Formats: sequence, C-alpha cells, structure tokens
Amino acid sequence: MKKSGMIIAGIILAIVLFSAFYFLKPSQVSNPISDIGLKENIIGENEENVLAWIDKGSVIPGTYADADIVDIGDGSYRIYYSLIPEAVGFNGQVYSAISSDGINWEIESGTRKEQTIFPSVIKLPDGKYRMYFQNSDVIKSAISSDGLTWQDESGIRMNVENNIGLTFRNVLAPTIMKIGGEYVMVYAGAIEEKYSGEMVPNSETHVLLWATSQDGLTFEKKGMAVDSRNSVFKGWLDGPEFIDWDGETRLYFWSYFGIYHVIFENNAFSDEELDFTTSEDTNQFPLNPPADPTMTKVNEKKFMYYGGAQETGINYAVWE
Repeated sequence: MKKSGMIIAGIILAIVLFSAFYFLKPSQVSNPISDIGLKENIIGENEENVLAWIDKGSVIPGTYADADIVDIGDGSYRIYYSLIPEAVGFNGQVYSAISSDGINWEIESGTRKEQTIFPSVIKLPDGKYRMYFQNSDVIKSAISSDGLTWQDESGIRMNVENNIGLTFRNVLAPTIMKIGGEYVMVYAGAIEEKYSGEMVPNSETHVLLWATSQDGLTFEKKGMAVDSRNSVFKGWLDGPEFIDWDGETRLYFWSYFGIYHVIFENNAFSDEELDFTTSEDTNQFPLNPPADPTMTKVNEKKFMYYGGAQETGINYAVWE
C-alpha cells in the first residue's frame, strides 16, 4: 500500500507540473512594453513577416520641426518645414526641399512663407496648392500656383469658438484631406489648463477637433475627434496628419510617449493605436519623443517624417 501510494502521488505531481508548464507558457508572461500599448504589426500569421517603423535618422538637420509633405508629380515630393520658435531670429519661417526618393532632400533657396506655424499643404483639383497654418490664435490659409510663392487668402478658416463647451486659448496644427467629396479638417485646441489626472510636463491641455467644408474655405465644426483627457494621453495631443494608407483613412498624431493613429470611417474616429516611439523603456514622459508626424509613399515604400523636442531637425522612419 505504501509503494502504491507513492506511485499515485508521483502521477499527480507529474500532472500538476505539466499543467503549470502548459498554462503558463512564455507568450502569456506580461511584457511591460506591450502593457503600455506598443506592439508589433504582424502581417498574416507568419511571425517572420513582422513590419514596424524603423528609425533612420535625420534628413534635414537643424532647428526645424512641423514638417508637411506633398506629392508634386513627376516622381517628386516637396517637404515644408518650420523654424522652431526657440530659434534665433524666429518669425514663423517656412522652408522647403525637394526629393525623388524620400531620403535625399535638396534644399530650395529662399523662404516660402513667414508668420506661419504648422503648415499643412494640399494639392487642389485645379493644380494649385493651398496651405493651412496657424497665425496668432487662429487658422488661416494661403494659395500658390507653384508651391513656392504664396498669397494669403482673406478670412479665417478656423477660430477658437466650438460646439463642445470648451474654452481655447488658440487653435493650431491643422491637417486637411478631401474625403468623399468634402474637405475634412482636424486641428488642435489648446486649453489653458493643466491636465489634472497626474503630474505632466505641459501646463496646458490639447484636444483634437474636426470640421468639414465643401470649398475648403468655410468650415462647419463637428466636435471632438480625439480627446486627450484620459490616462493614455494625459492631456496632450498635437500635430495631427491625415493619410490614406492602402484605402484606409488614418489620422496620425503624437502624445507624450510617441506617435499614434486612429482610423476615420463613417464620420467617426476609432480607438487609438501606438505606432512609433524612440523611448527604450516604459517611461511615459521620454525627453525626446517623436513629434508632428507627416507621411508619404515613395515607390510604394512608406515614410514617416517627424521632429523632436531636442532640436534634432526633421528625422524619418520607414515601414519595413
């Protein structure tokens, strides 16, 4: 009986150990990076086909940020970028450069525009270009036949008034895309109030709003696009950028930890997904997060251009 009991006990112990091994596989162990939302983008079910944004360094070094890019045809692309406010001699200068491969950029001489912050440029059906930008507390626009020389258009495209009961110090960082026959604008509204959920670096709160227009000049305010007043964004969103990725309309933007996107479909914005960060740990407030993304495709390759808080100029990443 004693020997039989030992055999039974051994069998039970083996079952327990097998169960522990099976149910506590490594794939179920908590990953601190995954827990904050950073995850690999896997195509299909083959784990070898893992795609992600890979940082490639600087393309336009200097005290620049707030880039925007437009396909000007004939296999060429123009990037617009701004002098940062902290730079010596700042007067809202916007510059430009040309590239055919998205990597090597030839600086174009002169200044495209002044008194301009957060330029966002679209190509119009008649071949002209329109630039939306922040000027003082509002968003205005300018027109150009060649993308180099700009003439301000009369009036204001967007002001601080809104239909969701918020008081904004200013509106900023517009992005515009023609979707389904109308122009859709997403822009940031700055609330002169610190996020109260926890200690954060900025003294004001930014949320993203949206509006639509039939002519690209007069916009109807629609309300909140992405609210930052939560534990994910902690009161900070900025630099939105519309892009059509393979038939899916995405809105990219940045927050404290990195660059996120949501999907715009049927006049609604989806939940966020974290795409890219340069932080190597789980610190929610890295010193130099990627900021103000702008995207394009060159020869079917996806590029992301972004600035940073440490005056590193315009950097880029590729999807590979």
